[in-house]
Amino acid sequence: MSLPKDLADRTLATMVDRLGATEVTGDDGGPYLTLTNVFDGSEVGMMRVFKAPAVPKIVYCGLTVEKFKMDTHMIFGFTPSESPLPHFTLDSVNANGSLAFHLDLITKAELSVHVPYMDYVYGGLTDTFKDTISWEGLSRAQVGPRQYAMMSPWMLVSRATEPTFRRFSGADEDKPSGPVNTYVNYWIDLVEKGVPEEIAAGVPAAEAEAHDRQLRYNLFSPEVDPVWGDVGKIVGEEPAEKMRAMLLSNAY
Repeated sequence: MSLPKDLADRTLATMVDRLGATEVTGDDGGPYLTLTNVFDGSEVGMMRVFKAPAVPKIVYCGLTVEKFKMDTHMIFGFTPSESPLPHFTLDSVNANGSLAFHLDLITKAELSVHVPYMDYVYGGLTDTFKDTISWEGLSRAQVGPRQYAMMSPWMLVSRATEPTFRRFSGADEDKPSGPVNTYVNYWIDLVEKGVPEEIAAGVPAAEAEAHDRQLRYNLFSPEVDPVWGDVGKIVGEEPAEKMRAMLLSNAY
């Protein structure tokens, strides 16, 4: 198993186990969506969807195409759109032999004008963030300013050497460890605790929902993230649009 897939599988298992999630299957009882290569019909990936009492959607998207040296695995944990609770996101990749990762909590409010919210939601990640970005073996990822603007300042996104990627993922540890384990369990703790009333009052449901709707539209837009064009060329435009539709809202 590849390092990116191993990381995604372990993270997904943590989310499903701690949140008591159940899988939303496809018509055949398997994954919600099986992805095939439009060129030869071979299976190249899947989208799996889960739901839990406190989390409307957990979505995994995996795509491995040896011909294009692509091995990418994304996970999103989506909280209720009207809630100020952030979403969780992890992307682990091996592209052309280069390992990379993206890890963050996706905000429901403009952080610059909601400082108490920012401090509550992200403050506990600061030490992990500062430590991780100081590691050797990291280099700048291919992420543009527009994509940076849509994520939080606590986003961890870098290319990594194999030893550093292993350290990031905790792949060589007997017990779960590393920044991914810290971020995902911190996020689940937030989901379980909720946002204190006095802080949540500063981010009304209508504001959180409007922010979430527009941000998700932009975040998964082919005009902002060119990876969607690549996905469509490999698995076909219809499956790619079905994937995007699952990510754009909490509807099924």
